[in-house]
Amino acid sequence: MATNFQAIVITLTRLEIDDKPGRVQLQGFGEPAFLQKPSMRSPITSSAFSPILRLSFTNPKCLCSLSIPPAISEPGILEKPTSKVLPNFLDDPNPKTNFPEKTSPESGFPGNSSSAYPGYSQDTVPTSQIHEETAPLSQSHVIDALLCHVNDPKSALKYFKWVEKQGGFIRGLDVFCVLLHILMRSPETYMDAQKLINRYVSGDSGPCSAVFFDHLINCAKRFDFELDHRVLNYLLNGYIRAGRIENAIDFFNSMICEDVIPWVPCMNILLTDLVRRNMIDEVRDLYNKMVLRGVYGDRYTVHVMCRAFLKEDRVDDVEEYFRETKERGGELDAGAYSIVIQAVCKKPNSNLGIQLLKEMKERGWVPSEGTFTCVIVACAAQGNMVEALRLKDEMINCGKPMNLVVAKSLMKGYFAQGNFDSALNLFDKITEDGLVPNKVTYSVLIEGCCNSGNVEKAFELYTQMKLGGILPSAFNVNSLLQGYLKAPLWEEASKLFDEAVDCGVANLFTYNIMLSWLCKGGKMDEARSLWNNMVNRGMVPSLVSYNHMILGYCRKGNMDMASSVFSDILQRGLKPNVVTYSILIDGNFKKGDSEKALDLYDQMLSLDIALNDFTYNTIVNGLCKVHQTSGARNMLKKFLEKGFIPSCMTYNSIVDGFIKEGNINSALAVYREMCEFGISPNVVTYTSLINGSCRSDNFDLALKMRNEMKDKGLELDVTAYSALIDGFCKRREMETAQDLFFELLEVGLSPNTFVYNSMICGFRDLNNMEAALVWHKKMINDGIPCDLQTYTTLIDVMLKDGKLVFASDLYMEMLSKGIVPDNVTLHVLVNGLCNKGQLENARKILEEMDMKNMTPSVIIYNTLIAGYFREGNMKEASRLHDEMLDRGLVRDDKTYDLLVKGQFKGNQSPVKASHG
Repeated sequence: MATNFQAIVITLTRLEIDDKPGRVQLQGFGEPAFLQKPSMRSPITSSAFSPILRLSFTNPKCLCSLSIPPAISEPGILEKPTSKVLPNFLDDPNPKTNFPEKTSPESGFPGNSSSAYPGYSQDTVPTSQIHEETAPLSQSHVIDALLCHVNDPKSALKYFKWVEKQGGFIRGLDVFCVLLHILMRSPETYMDAQKLINRYVSGDSGPCSAVFFDHLINCAKRFDFELDHRVLNYLLNGYIRAGRIENAIDFFNSMICEDVIPWVPCMNILLTDLVRRNMIDEVRDLYNKMVLRGVYGDRYTVHVMCRAFLKEDRVDDVEEYFRETKERGGELDAGAYSIVIQAVCKKPNSNLGIQLLKEMKERGWVPSEGTFTCVIVACAAQGNMVEALRLKDEMINCGKPMNLVVAKSLMKGYFAQGNFDSALNLFDKITEDGLVPNKVTYSVLIEGCCNSGNVEKAFELYTQMKLGGILPSAFNVNSLLQGYLKAPLWEEASKLFDEAVDCGVANLFTYNIMLSWLCKGGKMDEARSLWNNMVNRGMVPSLVSYNHMILGYCRKGNMDMASSVFSDILQRGLKPNVVTYSILIDGNFKKGDSEKALDLYDQMLSLDIALNDFTYNTIVNGLCKVHQTSGARNMLKKFLEKGFIPSCMTYNSIVDGFIKEGNINSALAVYREMCEFGISPNVVTYTSLINGSCRSDNFDLALKMRNEMKDKGLELDVTAYSALIDGFCKRREMETAQDLFFELLEVGLSPNTFVYNSMICGFRDLNNMEAALVWHKKMINDGIPCDLQTYTTLIDVMLKDGKLVFASDLYMEMLSKGIVPDNVTLHVLVNGLCNKGQLENARKILEEMDMKNMTPSVIIYNTLIAGYFREGNMKEASRLHDEMLDRGLVRDDKTYDLLVKGQFKGNQSPVKASHG
């Protein structure tokens, strides 16, 4: 028998390929009958053997098994994949599944043959002889041979491995697909199939996943294989393990298109890898495709999807997904609850976090320390310290230790409520219990103490931190620095800043804090020096730094330097932002240069810089300040078209602008407009309207506005009362003015200097000098300081009452307090002295004004000229008239009236020809 078999093998080595593609012939022999119609043949080729071979193969099953393949069971539920590394989750199936146990090492062919060539014995034909006499194997040869072993997957695998070692053989995709289909016919070779797939897809030379998928499907149809979905899932997992994520996505989509539903574990592994790569759009797309086919996944899918939403901070989507999962009865576990609690607490939504925590406990799960911490942090952040402390105690009672994150959050919560002592007590307790504070803990305490105004305790903690071996960060320095400047303790702040610079801790934000404080205080020389120091140390000023400098120069009114800094920004290639332009616009408006301000506004529009509310309000208010209130109102209409939502402050600027321009009707129109827009007027609005009504002598309207305020529950402030009192005093209705004054006291407000001045002026205008002095005395007793108007009014009262000495004493008292008289005060003095015949003393006041480089007004000259006319001193009157003209003052109607009525002695003209 051995001799005959050897002869057959030798004959096989004489195979030749004829001219017809796909046709193999044996030289000198016909086709054996048992190979003419096998149960499974490759359509690619047809083999023909000599008839003599039929006599030599007594048992042809050694080459081709035609037995019926065993049934293959469906895959069961797989174990959970790990989230850290994508596992070969099919290497060791869950014992509870329908997967077989791990197979033993590969055995030989039936009969335990160890032949290198499947189906033949080494004892019959030496391997070297086969290699020497066998032509290179084609794809069709290998497929035919594999199909002969369709019912013996192990033999097919062994043959395939032998073929791979043959010289000149190029492995084709169809060969591989046929082998995979054969291996899927026996549970014993599932693991072998998976290993082959992992090895195949791990390289870069293989075809794309779509081609692989198509060949698998086509081979199943061509060779009558029943497509086992297991092999598709193996391939999907293989692409994921190999890091070929795009191929994995394509293969997943191909499976879906062929109505092959990927296994849930495979889907979870793919989704996990996509989340890790931040490919969240792809996660949503693949998951939605599964949902459309009724597959929602398991509890691990819930984990993956929640984390995918959290990657994009889509907390609302996490809540909605979790709620839908609960409603459809989806599988949830403690991990899913923990993830959702983490999400809702991130918002933070402490109430929902507490509710979910309660559900966890009701389901029998003990929340982890991290879950407790999330909810406690959320409660503290939202000011719910009662629940935060209760949960802290519950966490400790569950055996979970107190941690620094919880302690930090509780201390921040205490500080937010102004409970300074409780925050420090908690700090002392955790240190006593053995918790070692870290840099974050100290940062919270230092910042909290500074915000509470206790910079001494903040510095104590700062020192304690350094003694504990913790190097202060720039954040710690900056917090303490801001605390010192807020105090304000400039020397301490300067010392801390120098120390931070020397230690290398100071950063750009540290310099900006100092720059901001100096610029807001108008200390621009010091700010410029600090700027130079910053640049010399290698710090590159940011746009914030430049904005601070621009703000400082604008507040000083130095718009040239502000514009120079702005030019530096452009030269450095920085892009000015809305803050930069808003500061410059505001500065130019305050300087009265509305044209430049509006030019800057146009620049913003051309650069597509979006305006914010501050910018809109700055432009509206600026136009009102330069008496262009109508323009401000028109500009507001344009802003409304751009989507700007005005505030009460916006309308108040326009109302006040019209009031100051004396246009009460327009102010009332804007008032009605803001009410129609749904904006409720506030105290400032009504105060402006009351003030305007009093100025326009419309006291009925003023009282109506006051009553409307009361009906809306608004309380008049001192400014509103001042406007009413001043208005009635000017009407000399002192009884009503006094009633309002005492009403002001009854509501708990304190009258200011303006209120007392109104009362004193009112009684003076009634020539009730005694009452005016009584109110002055009350003013002094109440500790209200006198201003220039007070002294001017009192001097006028004394002079009209003939009390020159008292008037002189008041004038000297005013000067001693550093109050500089203006033209109104000096006119009162000159007028009073002239009326009492004190012309020489009146003229001395004129001389004092010259010494102080003050230019007397036309009114003062008219008063002196009239006085000298009355005394008949035409020469002095004429001299004063000429002096007035020499100073560049323009004569008014009163001056001309005096000249016409004046009497001159002799032929002297009171007017020089040169002055016409």
